[in-house]
Amino acid sequence: MTTPSDFVKDVDTANFPQEVLQRSREVPVIVDFWAAWCQPCQILGPILEKVTAEAGGAFELVKVDVDSNQELAAQYGVQGIPMVVAFRDGKIADTFTGTLPEPAIRQWIEGILPTELDMMVDQARTALLADDDVAAEHILRQVLDQRPDHSEAGASLASMLIDRGETDEAMIVLGRLTPDTEVDRLQSAARLKASSGQDLSELEAKLAEDDSNEDARINLAKALAARSEFEPALDHLLAVVRAKGQKKEEARIAILDIFGVLGDEHPLTQTYRRQLATALF
Repeated sequence: MTTPSDFVKDVDTANFPQEVLQRSREVPVIVDFWAAWCQPCQILGPILEKVTAEAGGAFELVKVDVDSNQELAAQYGVQGIPMVVAFRDGKIADTFTGTLPEPAIRQWIEGILPTELDMMVDQARTALLADDDVAAEHILRQVLDQRPDHSEAGASLASMLIDRGETDEAMIVLGRLTPDTEVDRLQSAARLKASSGQDLSELEAKLAEDDSNEDARINLAKALAARSEFEPALDHLLAVVRAKGQKKEEARIAILDIFGVLGDEHPLTQTYRRQLATALF
């Protein structure tokens, strides 16, 4: 038999990434930013705990004492308490500040719980983990037939298409989604993957014939990047940017695509971003 504490826990700055961001990829997590001296918090807290217990694990409630975790509160823009933030898939899904009556709280929570389409996406991911790509793709396409802008389904299908080299369709799928970091990353990956079929030796030969051939250098760089040989690709593209010729902008965009695939924290991104900034000015 479960108790409210099974799905309600106190969290601090140290374990917030694991207990909230990571955990929300498995089940929605609602964060209650509160303080012991806050009278409205004393009203809202028990309601949240009651609804959480009744939900039986459909979501989890995390309580963060803002007095003990001021940096965390500041990070999430907590200016008034109680402030309640719902997380799904590691991202903020919705938020409200102040107290609400219980029916309004239940309605708000209903809005952040997974829909039938969301659960279908989870089924597709399970199929992918079982190496059943055919079933996964079928489910994802069913979801997108009903809701073409479903972010999780669109990103998952686009990723599969990119891996297969079907980059044109991947870009169509991504174009229907609301732009965000993941969509940008996948679009960058699709543009780079489109060059994976080119013959490296042929491209290298063209550049060897004419070292100033910027088209050949850019095409070689993109082909290298499509094979995850990012450092030599970046070197070639940076050379084009430094030359400040007609292909400068194309090379710059290709560099940004590589950054998009690698991520902002990757050492190559950090190193070559500085070099790109220097080369541009």
